Amino acid sequence: MRMPGDWLASRWRRGAAAVLAGALPMSAFPAPSWWWFAYVALVPWILLARSAPTGRRAAYDGWLGGFGFMTAVHHWLIPNLNVFTFVIAALLGALWAPWGWLVRRFLAGVPSPGRIGAALLVLPSGWLMVELVRSWQGLGGPWGLLGSSQWQVQPALRLASVGGVWLLSFLVVAVNVAVAVLVSLRRSRVPAVAGLVATAVVASAAWVWAPRPVPDGRVRIAVVQPGVIDGAESGDKRFAREEQLTRRLAGQHVDLVVWGESSVGFDLARRPDLAGRIAALSRLVKADILVNVDARRSDRPGIYKSSVLVGPDGLTGQRYDKMRLVPFGEYIPARSVLGWATSVGRAAAEDRRRGTEQVVMNVGRGLRVGPMICFESAFPDMSRHLADDGAAVLIAQSSTSTFQQSWAPAQHASLAALRAAETGRPMVHATLTGVSAVYGPGGERIGSWLGTDASTSAVYDIPLARGVTPYVRYGDWPVYASLGILAALCAAEGVRALSGRRRAPAPQPPPARTVRGSPVRHGR
Repeated sequence: MRMPGDWLASRWRRGAAAVLAGALPMSAFPAPSWWWFAYVALVPWILLARSAPTGRRAAYDGWLGGFGFMTAVHHWLIPNLNVFTFVIAALLGALWAPWGWLVRRFLAGVPSPGRIGAALLVLPSGWLMVELVRSWQGLGGPWGLLGSSQWQVQPALRLASVGGVWLLSFLVVAVNVAVAVLVSLRRSRVPAVAGLVATAVVASAAWVWAPRPVPDGRVRIAVVQPGVIDGAESGDKRFAREEQLTRRLAGQHVDLVVWGESSVGFDLARRPDLAGRIAALSRLVKADILVNVDARRSDRPGIYKSSVLVGPDGLTGQRYDKMRLVPFGEYIPARSVLGWATSVGRAAAEDRRRGTEQVVMNVGRGLRVGPMICFESAFPDMSRHLADDGAAVLIAQSSTSTFQQSWAPAQHASLAALRAAETGRPMVHATLTGVSAVYGPGGERIGSWLGTDASTSAVYDIPLARGVTPYVRYGDWPVYASLGILAALCAAEGVRALSGRRRAPAPQPPPARTVRGSPVRHGR
């Protein structure tokens, strides 16, 4: 006889296994050489959910796995948000509960070849819906999408130009499903191998069909990274260091100089002395300078983070105000309810204000650039819109100085490779304290990374490209295809439920009984 303690212990063990299984996929992100691990990292989670005794338990496994996944994705936030990190992970982890139920629905027992074939479409589609919902800026944005683990794999980057990071996530999950069937169901190995072959064929066809970027000249862009500067008056010291590093670029024939996020802590309209100093640097290096201002505006209320272009004659009037803010870092969602987060961590004491539209800037010599700020580089649609609006170079100004001892700076820099590959446009990722990086139109790395211990300026000779990638032209079509697959599943389930009701036998009348020689029906 099983004792209650044994039952409780087994539930705790299964729950812990689900959390660990969900956290496992993040091992493919920090170490670049582990990109291949993403193709098998979901297998333990899938095997756990398919073995659940009930659909409810499978959903619970999905939720706990999602909690582990989100905790691993954002573990570097724990020193800043403390316990609130786990609250966010628990809330967002619930998005995987339906996915866990779907895993059991299609893979429990000994599934038929038809169910396995359907699972290879439905389960990746369900995963994409989870990634789509959590990519909403109010829920933290698309940080740590499964497909982004492939940022240094050139064939995968080629596929990103076809369907963006969404297509990569879909294919990675499909491979995991096929591998899970292959290792757990001996009778189903033939359809599992067929699924792997079909995935490889589709990926190869897309890879062959995807147009390559067409070379269109070169441009020289300099990145200024002042490094970690602590102490009181750190803003003034940083500005002085940025001036010093920019002066070194004189005579190097650069077309643009880029400073990192929050590189200027004062509104330049209120500080004409600082604007004049930057203009003097522009005249010295014979190129415009793109700085980033984090300050209270003089022409409107509130604090903005803005990319501001300064030329030899001063402010050019070209400015981009950050549109998508970091939850808790730059604003607190529903501050009246969640404002207590400021008491348990370093959440934003005052909400930043949002910009209203993206901007493509003309920086002279016919070069047009599309700026983004900080984690906006994680949003595929923002870079796609900039490329569609004519940007020849994408630029992200960032600052990850708070998280220098984690792998967040390196992962943030790696996102630029995906944005470059998706759009067919080179991308410059410039930070205050590293990691700064530059990628070519195909997502290939240009030059060396500037690490978190570097305080320097560097010039990159960047190839330009022309043409429109399928992803820029057609947008997030893998997401729409996944929605169609799930809609078809819902329709099929609805038809099956209705037909089952129609086929149900009519209720039989109760048997007759005799009372004093008269037949009497039960219930009379």
